[in-house]
Amino acid sequence: MSRFIVLLLLLIQFTTTAFAIDTLKVNEGDAKFIANNYYTLLNDPEGTYNIQDVANSKKFHHSDQPIPFVDYSTKVIWLKLALKNNTTQPFIPFSITSSVIDDFDLYFRYPNSNKFVHLRTDAPHYNLNQLEQNLIHINCIIYPDSTRTIFLRVKSNLNTVIPIQVYSANEFLQSVSMQNIAMGGFIGIIIIMAIYNLLLLIIVKDISYLYYVSYIIFLGLNQILLKGYGTNFISGNKSVINDIVIPLTRIFFGYSILMFVYEFLHIRRNGKALNLFFLLLFLLYTSPLLAIVIGNTHLAYNLISISALTISVSLIIIGTTLYLEGFKPAKFFMFGWTFFFLSIISSVARNQGLIQYNTFTGNIILYGSALELILFSVALADKINFYRRQKNESQMASLAIALENERLITEQNLILENMVNARTRELIASNLNLSKSIENQQAAQRQLVDTEKMASLGQLTAGIAHEINNPINFVSSNVNPLRLDFIEVFNLIDKYIALENEPHNEELRKLVINYRNQIDIKYIQQEILTLLEGIEEGANRTTEIVDSLRTFSRTDEQSLRMADINKAVLNTLVILRSTTPAYIAITPVLNKLPLINCYPGKIGQVLINLITNAIQAIKSKSIHYHESISITTNDHVDYISVEVSDTGPGIPDGVKQRMYEPFFTTKDVGEGTGLGLSIVFGIIEKHKGTIDVLSDAESGTSFLIKLPKNLV
Repeated sequence: MSRFIVLLLLLIQFTTTAFAIDTLKVNEGDAKFIANNYYTLLNDPEGTYNIQDVANSKKFHHSDQPIPFVDYSTKVIWLKLALKNNTTQPFIPFSITSSVIDDFDLYFRYPNSNKFVHLRTDAPHYNLNQLEQNLIHINCIIYPDSTRTIFLRVKSNLNTVIPIQVYSANEFLQSVSMQNIAMGGFIGIIIIMAIYNLLLLIIVKDISYLYYVSYIIFLGLNQILLKGYGTNFISGNKSVINDIVIPLTRIFFGYSILMFVYEFLHIRRNGKALNLFFLLLFLLYTSPLLAIVIGNTHLAYNLISISALTISVSLIIIGTTLYLEGFKPAKFFMFGWTFFFLSIISSVARNQGLIQYNTFTGNIILYGSALELILFSVALADKINFYRRQKNESQMASLAIALENERLITEQNLILENMVNARTRELIASNLNLSKSIENQQAAQRQLVDTEKMASLGQLTAGIAHEINNPINFVSSNVNPLRLDFIEVFNLIDKYIALENEPHNEELRKLVINYRNQIDIKYIQQEILTLLEGIEEGANRTTEIVDSLRTFSRTDEQSLRMADINKAVLNTLVILRSTTPAYIAITPVLNKLPLINCYPGKIGQVLINLITNAIQAIKSKSIHYHESISITTNDHVDYISVEVSDTGPGIPDGVKQRMYEPFFTTKDVGEGTGLGLSIVFGIIEKHKGTIDVLSDAESGTSFLIKLPKNLV
């Protein structure tokens, strides 16, 4: 029994020793973290404990973490410690440097009372007489050389360590000043790097710099907020900063680094698989954004951590792979991102209590970020140099190839020059032969054109001869009867003259009267008038034919003249009247037309060729029934039209495609030169007009000519 009592006493002594805590003594110039040897811990999972509950609680226990730690299941912790003021000031500053702390409260009991003093802060105090700082701090009232039991309440939505520091009053001001100076330097680096890379963006015009600038801005903003400066620059509401602003800056930081890497490492050129993988990374970083929208901050921070870890590892692997594949600018990117990733890992390990929390580990992200920015800038510069080296190497290779090509070209030129000279002599000889052939061909063409003209002239001459022959014959046949009538009249006059000389010669008088009655002077008078009318009609007909010929007198005229197209049609019909078979009815439908500027002789040649072709087409038919040719003229706004239509057999499609070609004919050898329609087409073109053909096997063929009114 005595042994049991001894063992129990030893156990109680051991337990008391194991959980004994030291008094936290603050001396002048001190700045120390509250470690687990200075406090005991009470977890408040629901955050419902009040100071009376906490002060009377027997659940305070020793913490295994060297620095106070808040996990997802706890959210609120209470720390109990004994504080002694060995300074000359009547207060001791307590501070928390992390910005993700939602609440920080300090309680102590009134001397000789059960009442507690509650000191609370949610944001830095803005006092013009006080140094503006980022620390969440509370000045604990405690007189010099006195000791007081302190209760600290800390709330955070993030799984993190709680780096609580105590200072002497003077050391607190110096520490705040140094942290502000350090953060000012970091912000200065961020601003300088952003402006510098913006200038490079304007000069180089590489979109990578735009994404890099956005990456710099969000990186700097994220670190500024995490260091607690958000309440100075953005908002005094820590809930807004911790639950919305900080997660959003981390998300946009992730977006910016992904866009920068996508452009910098030319992911677009490296296959669909890598592009798809980057799309998945973007979607992964969008998931915490949705968590923020629904108001689940815990989930948002967890997803951000998962996304950051996944992207960090992925970018290291991608950068290493591309570097090994020959993309040299990926080297500095890989180093910079690796250093930053290691700083993130160190920060996570510090927050989880795996490594000691001190000034260096507390600012490890800042150091890693600064080094990363330097290496990323070097990577961008190396990218420019990389492409410059590639360009120089390409230019040198091109220069070497150009020199080699110049040598080969010089050698080839000597060979080619000899070959060209020989070939030139051959071409000169061939050219002479070709020139002679062309001259012969042109002479033959001119001869054929002249032949066509002579054929048209022969046809015209035959028609004219036939047309003139009828009135001339009519005149000739009237001459002899008219001569006989005049002889008889002249004989009668002679007899009257003789009777006038012998007025009393009755026998002569009887002879004159008998002769007058014998010749029937009235009949002779009527016959003379009739014969003269016939002669006059023949002369008029001949004059009409001659007038018609004047239009066709100069088919090679070079000057434009005003002409009546309707008159040209009528003159053409006069010329062709004798060559038109009786079974073909030619009908001119001539509407009123203005005079137009044209080459009348050439227009007459066009009409003769078209009407002649229409006559020949109808004559080629085996059976003739109601055959006709119509010539219709019409006046339009800017042009006049002449349409020649016939009831011939029509033109096949194959012939229509080639009918304006010189020397193309469907007639038998010796019956046509194939120049008629070619000449017609050339004349219409010279008048800047158009000619269209509409042909059908059942309804015949129509040629429609359009001539401008104001040809110059």
